[in-house]
Amino acid sequence: MIPDQYFHGENSVEKRELLPGVFARLIWGEKIMMGTIDINPDTEVPKHSHPHEQCGRVLEGAAWFYVGDDEQLLVTGDHYVIPGDVEHRVVATENGCVVLDIWSPIREDYIKDDVGFFKME
Repeated sequence: MIPDQYFHGENSVEKRELLPGVFARLIWGEKIMMGTIDINPDTEVPKHSHPHEQCGRVLEGAAWFYVGDDEQLLVTGDHYVIPGDVEHRVVATENGCVVLDIWSPIREDYIKDDVGFFKME
């Protein structure tokens, strides 16, 4: 499932809506995926977990990160690590935020045509 392109311009990567108010531009290889995630002001990425390891950096703005039993307001320049299978959620502040997320292995659910990332059971 490796893309046939090695280099990507800022605007050449498709912008996909993960859920209302949350947009991603994703690139990936065989074992790793990276994306810039734009979260609109006061928007929540609901509590969820996945087997993928995830780490990232806040590029702009600020958001509350809730990981396991911990919570922290992260601002531009802050980093985070989320182990696989640990519940987490994110709530952007009134100015919204942009984060750089990295996952391993790749999130195949993020690159399917029928994007349904947070279908609640």
